[in-house]
This record gives sequence, structure tokens and C-alpha cells, in this order.
Amino acid sequence: MRLRFTGTIWYWRGPAPYHFVSVPPAEAAMIAEVASLVTYGWGMIPASVTIGGTTVTTSLWPKDGGYVVPIKKALQDAEGLGVDDEVDLALDIDA
Repeated sequence: MRLRFTGTIWYWRGPAPYHFVSVPPAEAAMIAEVASLVTYGWGMIPASVTIGGTTVTTSLWPKDGGYVVPIKKALQDAEGLGVDDEVDLALDIDA
């Protein structure tokens, strides 16, 4: 499954700081349809994310009935990204 969407990078300070992009509701619903087939536990969904010319592997996190995409430091550095940047991303999930 390949999904493409645009989102804004936001910061979560929790016990360990992370940067995320929220998956829009329509795409989150598509992911939810295959979640039980691909999750490795706790609702985490293995995926790869591409922004610009950079692709990294990650796992989607369930949040508030949807999903969020962690934006790893390697991806931020490679593409010069920061909080409040709007990004076009491709999300690949092997279903």
C-alpha cells in the first residue's frame, strides 16, 4: 500500500522528544483496514516514509484513533526539515 499526502511537522516533548506528521483521516482509515495484518504489537505499523529524495524505515504510531508518522532525525537532516514545515510524503506499508 502506498499513500501520498501533505502534512505539517509537529513536536511532541514526551519522555523522549519526537517530531511527527499526522496521517489524514481518510488515509488513516485505509491503514486501519490492514492494521491487523501488519502490526507487530501495540498498534505499531512498520512502514517506510519518503520526503523529497530521502527514504527511511519507521513505524506508524497509533494516536487518537488515527496514526502519526515519526520524522526521524536522519530524515530531518537530509531534507533540512523542522517543526511547522509542510511536507509532501509517500508512505509505504507492506500489507
